[in-house]
Amino acid sequence: MATSPSPGRDLFASRLRYLAEVPLFDTILDRRSRRFALGHDLRGGPLAYKSAHPPVPLSQEEEAILVFAASGYTGWAFGDGPYAPDGPESSNANIVIRPIGRTIASPDGAASSVLFVLNDDGAFQIRRPDDYPREELPELLDLARRREFVELYARAKIRIADKRPEVERRPPFTPPFNRWSTNVPGSTYFVVVGDITPFVFSLLFFLLGEEMAFTLFDERNHFKPAGIERFMKSKGGHLYDHPKDQRVAAVLDFESYILELAAVEQGLMLQNLALAAEALGLGGFPHFAAQKYQWFEALGFRMEDVPLSKVTHRHPVVGAVMSMIGKNPTMKLPLGLEVNGKVTLKPFCPPWYKSMEHAVYAFLDYKYGEKGVWTDPNFGPWKDNAAVQAGMDRYSQQNIDAVVAYCEYVYNRYGRFPGNTGPLRSLMAYQAHHLDLEFYDRFYAPGAYTDRQREHFARWHGNGR
Repeated sequence: MATSPSPGRDLFASRLRYLAEVPLFDTILDRRSRRFALGHDLRGGPLAYKSAHPPVPLSQEEEAILVFAASGYTGWAFGDGPYAPDGPESSNANIVIRPIGRTIASPDGAASSVLFVLNDDGAFQIRRPDDYPREELPELLDLARRREFVELYARAKIRIADKRPEVERRPPFTPPFNRWSTNVPGSTYFVVVGDITPFVFSLLFFLLGEEMAFTLFDERNHFKPAGIERFMKSKGGHLYDHPKDQRVAAVLDFESYILELAAVEQGLMLQNLALAAEALGLGGFPHFAAQKYQWFEALGFRMEDVPLSKVTHRHPVVGAVMSMIGKNPTMKLPLGLEVNGKVTLKPFCPPWYKSMEHAVYAFLDYKYGEKGVWTDPNFGPWKDNAAVQAGMDRYSQQNIDAVVAYCEYVYNRYGRFPGNTGPLRSLMAYQAHHLDLEFYDRFYAPGAYTDRQREHFARWHGNGR
């Protein structure tokens, strides 16, 4: 059985009223990682303990609340900023990618992190707001305001597996301290995957545009300009390239910054999961899930084997020698996700686009094309969307050309985009489960759990409030 039986509609409504009464600051104060669930078996050391009870899966209602907290659609992002410069090197808010609000904040409005839900029934990809037809968004918001979380959950789920996916429970795939407790029967396991390509494009248009005018140098290629030499001021272009101007950076620095931005979005998703679990009286904990490819492989992502010689841009002859002597291992690169022949996660890079130039122009079309998010008069938070959109500054052609040149350089040199990681990233996971309070009664001083955990089964799985 994947989840516990569902209550009647009226009973669930009464439970939601109780949830609405849980004080926010109590939830923040009481939030803890509580790892020991019903059915757990902790071996070794002074806290060794075997649960006397079988695992109890979360109900659909509990999962639905957690999923909405982590990834729900909440209406428009306001995008309140200057969309045209008022002078040289002035601000321009066209760095915002999309005007879509979620339960989590997102740098540049990328909103690109994807939640995956694993339970005893299988695995599911959760649609992001941008994955729905635009005309459905008002209805989704109405359902959220009416707290129809189960209906939202049903619409959001894309089944990707009929049983609980696993990664190997041994180093380096699973840290030893997590083997006993993570992704176990009865738990609901949340894996967060970030598509980092929108972040890359957003920052590239910003850094390689007239406002910032940075030059990016490739530290793995003797600090040569990363495909953008003709755009440097020393060559008659618009990008500052002298170190004294302090507008130069290395590719690795730039890509590391992108990963930090993506991690912010994923971290907020996990924080919301933790706060919602606390309010529900569930146990749970965030933990390491930054396997380079194992979770992607387990979840059915399209993968590519990339030889080390290609990633490090070795000469073909050197690559052949590396292969002959067994020093050219392949690295598994996740590219995207297809479910029943339909692409459900599509980064802005090959193989989904013919080239990085095509990917860049697809990003531009998404923002400013005929049906772009910043050209659709029915899409936006303003009283007169069309008037605001008409006043938005667009990227200059030299900015676009510089971004294309950089992206083509990175992909052609390192065989993936971004060059150091590829387009997809997992970092952390979160597990929610029903606590075995007897474990905490035995080993911990009073206060290890709250009335919400003590009363959870009576309130959320009983017959009344």
